[in-house]
Amino acid sequence: MDKGAIPADARAFSVTNRSVLAIAVPMTLAYLTTPLLGLVDTAVVGQFGDAALLGGLAAGALAFDVVFTTFNFLRSGTTGLVAQAFGRGDALGEQAVFWRAVLIAVVAGIVLAALSPLIAVGGQWFMDAGPRVSEAMGVYVRIRLLAAPFSLINYAVLGYVLGRGEGGLGLVLQLVLNGINIALCFLLGLELGWGVSGVAWATVTGEFLAMLLGLAIVVRRFRSSPPLPRHRLLDMSAFLRMLSLNRDIMIRSFSLLAAFALFTRQGAQFGTVTLAANAVLMNFFLVAGYFLDGFATAAEQLAGRAIGARAVQPFRQAVRLTLFWGFGLAGGATLVLLLAGTNLVAVVTTSQEVRAAADVYLPWAAFTALSGVLAFQMDGVFIGATWSRDMRNMMLLSFLVFTAALMTLAPAFGNHGLWAALHVFLLVRGLSLLTILRLRIQTAFS
Repeated sequence: MDKGAIPADARAFSVTNRSVLAIAVPMTLAYLTTPLLGLVDTAVVGQFGDAALLGGLAAGALAFDVVFTTFNFLRSGTTGLVAQAFGRGDALGEQAVFWRAVLIAVVAGIVLAALSPLIAVGGQWFMDAGPRVSEAMGVYVRIRLLAAPFSLINYAVLGYVLGRGEGGLGLVLQLVLNGINIALCFLLGLELGWGVSGVAWATVTGEFLAMLLGLAIVVRRFRSSPPLPRHRLLDMSAFLRMLSLNRDIMIRSFSLLAAFALFTRQGAQFGTVTLAANAVLMNFFLVAGYFLDGFATAAEQLAGRAIGARAVQPFRQAVRLTLFWGFGLAGGATLVLLLAGTNLVAVVTTSQEVRAAADVYLPWAAFTALSGVLAFQMDGVFIGATWSRDMRNMMLLSFLVFTAALMTLAPAFGNHGLWAALHVFLLVRGLSLLTILRLRIQTAFS
């Protein structure tokens, strides 16, 4: 761990509704731009009226997410470590965490970009969809992975910003990233008729421009601070701690994406129309998830800061308030999807077959917000506290339960059983982490 002083005023902070909302509201708006981008991508490709293209886009996005969400530790791990350094009042520790994350991002991003053809082929083999779906998927993955170094650096930048509780700046960075992406998606994908390839090139451009802006902001800030000594950056014990944290978060993230991959693959076995309908509904699930992620991010920063300052009451209050707001908003998101989901499906796709199938399974997607709220909030708390081993172990347990539910319910009830298994997965994740939270609090603050 990076060592640093804990000044008296670092301990003297309180967690209130205002402090939670100051982080959660801008980041909720920021995170909502990401599934909005997914909806725009789907809507642009959906205007061609070809279910195979929609399925290819969904499969390609899944392959991309399997790879990039595996590296999401560069965002979440950086947030937790920076928040703890912030709680200790250790400005040099914050810088050291950021540059270590950037170094990992550059190396990993270059490797991923170089391996894009192999990743595309592996994704096509795993999905085992029709030839036209596989072709569209391959085009999307090969192009979009060219943005790997830019995307991963953006993770590190956002993690640093959120670790300091600067939700407004995080919102600006995400608006720039996804705003450029959405505008170019319409231009390249629809206006110029590039379709799936246009959607992918829009992402590459947006990631690159957002990276330039984020690095410019952070580097300019560091110039007004004392220079970072080389020995702080290359502190082996701190580097090993970061790698250990990142390893656990990577396993957790990969298990999460593996569950979604199995969900999508099983949907593909029910036919192209069902695959496309599930793709539309999964975007709604992501909207609800990112809606809750703003409060999970508030839990990350506030819990991490409390751990750094060794302040137990702010920690407990952060848990209580983020759960309160999370459940309230989950109920609202569920209600909106139940009332307006059919109209949203009609906006996303022109295919009558896909619309009809999506409407049948819409209630399952609508209730994912309530099933998943505890999992989102507990993830935020455990990431901020850097209790990564517990989070990893509970995710692996949840994945095993999900696999058993999938193998049992999907053959018996078809796509309804598939969605039921997803709800089981979400509930087990949240409840298992909540069960061990009290013990971890006693250990951390004893």
